[in-house]
Amino acid sequence: MFKSNPYHNKTAQWVVYVLFFGALAFVPVLSDDAFMMNQFATYGVFGMLALSISLCWGFGGILNLGQGIAFGLGAYGMAMTMQMQSQDPETSPMPPFMLNNSLEQLPLMWEPFWHTGWGIFIALAVPTLFCVIFGTIMFRARVSGPFFAIMSLAMLSAWYTIILDSQPFTNGVNGISPPAPLTIGGFEIDPYSGFIYWMVLFLLAAMTLIIKLITTSKFGLIVQAVRADSERVRFLGYSVSYYETVIYAVSGFIAAIAGCCWVVAVQYVSPAQLDVSFSISMVIWAGIGGRMSLLGSIIGAFMIQGGQSYLGDEFLATWLLILGGFFIFVVRFLPKGLAGLLESGLGLLVAKPATEREAAPGPVAGAKVQG
Repeated sequence: MFKSNPYHNKTAQWVVYVLFFGALAFVPVLSDDAFMMNQFATYGVFGMLALSISLCWGFGGILNLGQGIAFGLGAYGMAMTMQMQSQDPETSPMPPFMLNNSLEQLPLMWEPFWHTGWGIFIALAVPTLFCVIFGTIMFRARVSGPFFAIMSLAMLSAWYTIILDSQPFTNGVNGISPPAPLTIGGFEIDPYSGFIYWMVLFLLAAMTLIIKLITTSKFGLIVQAVRADSERVRFLGYSVSYYETVIYAVSGFIAAIAGCCWVVAVQYVSPAQLDVSFSISMVIWAGIGGRMSLLGSIIGAFMIQGGQSYLGDEFLATWLLILGGFFIFVVRFLPKGLAGLLESGLGLLVAKPATEREAAPGPVAGAKVQG
């Protein structure tokens, strides 16, 4: 009888991870087109976002419809850092859009971004700190499920409005377009080079490894127990709000990293990165790929965004209807996403030979054996 699905075997899982990222490492070998490298780098950014949703929603049971907050704040922090790298403290200390908005001096909030190290630190720390504060307030009040989803969506809309209305400081709807690539230690990161792809791929693989270790640790098991029955975990003496806040903050940190990589790759950020539809898209990526599967969520992001890149222009607005219909189909018939379908397929492939071996006729008791 088939007793265990090898897909759940730890060794088999690590082999799948190695094969997956090994295949991604061959992309630059197959194509050295600069535009393709940049496009695949952005797919890697979307993969990080799907990964963060998988951690928060799939393993933590926290449906976050406002992941664009951490992504957008991280992206704006990186854009401000890159913008200030192009400014001269003596001759042109202020970005052009500030002069167009009649500002007479550089706002205080922009001052730390003169230093690249501090700028990157702030781009990652501010979104993470926001998640810690917001998560602590929500989870200590035992706000969960659809109520938390609604609150995160409302907070996303609030941040979108703040960024949009702060025209003199954020350039409003026009966003920030740094005129030059990011430079670190004298090295310029060309957004249309193989290096940007390798950088994003390394970060994606590192984040996947870290999350995998988190989810298989004692901490991760408690988080999954909270998802299954928070009241029972609370009865056992664990602080449910602590575990929920930590997993929510880690998810936000990953999204902030994705936001920084986004700006390095495309050299642009606008309020569109905090748009409601974009945050909901992240949930769709994870849902279609499999929110309980790290690789499944990444593949879901690759597949959906790849389809939008190559089919969106042909189907235009119809693409959204196609995507919505596909998502409804997956939720209705594949609750574990495409990863669950793959898991079931692998299970059947292994179970069939095992069943055939048990069904094979053996020597009948009492039968005369011909020798």
